[in-house]
Amino acid sequence: MNHPLPLLEDYLLNLKVNNYSLETIYNYERDLKVFEDFLTANKLLFAKLVKKDILNYKAFLTSIDRLTAGQQLGVKQLNAYSINRMLSVLRSYLKYLIEMDYASPLPPDVVKMIKTIKKKSQVAELEEIVKLIEFPTKIEKDPRVALRNRAMLEVLFSTGMRISELVNLKINQVDKEGKIFILGKGKKERFVYLTPRGAKILSAYFDIRNDDSPFAFIPYRGLNSPDSKGKKISTNYLQAKIKRYREILGINVPTSAHSLRHGFATYLAEAGANPAAIQVLLGHESLDTTTRYVHASDLYAQKSQRKFHPLKD
Repeated sequence: MNHPLPLLEDYLLNLKVNNYSLETIYNYERDLKVFEDFLTANKLLFAKLVKKDILNYKAFLTSIDRLTAGQQLGVKQLNAYSINRMLSVLRSYLKYLIEMDYASPLPPDVVKMIKTIKKKSQVAELEEIVKLIEFPTKIEKDPRVALRNRAMLEVLFSTGMRISELVNLKINQVDKEGKIFILGKGKKERFVYLTPRGAKILSAYFDIRNDDSPFAFIPYRGLNSPDSKGKKISTNYLQAKIKRYREILGINVPTSAHSLRHGFATYLAEAGANPAAIQVLLGHESLDTTTRYVHASDLYAQKSQRKFHPLKD
């Protein structure tokens, strides 16, 4: 047997035919490779696994000297969310074996998640977010880069889209009214909407474009190379730029592309937007996800208390 994990390739194929994204399939395979290496290193046979082996695997994941899927020493301890993701993948794999009538040494519910500490969600003040969004046109020397980076930040905060959706955005997904068609996480379709301000900046960026790339946001390094047409801006580039802008501006609240999405939801909620509408805009499958997301704001809690408390007058 090539793999200590039986039917691994079949499991990954099952994900593919069920329309999981290639990125998700890659992540699942990588996480199962870590479990596979754990079995090999400890000379454990998958067919003879017992509950204590799962406990030891959890201990392995929390260890700083664990090996990654690439056989590298872990440089830092995995956080609880990363560990639970890996445990969830293992549970999914065991569930698949049972569904395919293949012998599983343990039932999936034996793989229990570890306790997580709920961190207080942080969103920068609106004034700071505005400064961050406008900063590229003040600091970037290349006017094309300045307008492109400004447009990316405007679109993120204007629509609440994910960074993965932004970098994959194509020009033909944006209509003249500022409505954007998104094929989001889990192949879910939805529309998001640019504010007039966001539409104006994005239109200005499109007006200076002199290329035939289908992507809304493109790298300018190597723009005229033969393979440049299919290139798009990278998530790493945008995240690094946001971090640099934040540090220069002295914004002490950690801010990322996801923070702009979070800020979009939070400030809509604080202004009184219906959580169900925010759910649609964010592309969340469950309203519970949205309400946890938007109710984390202290101001939202304060407004709710003052509005609904029986002795408010």
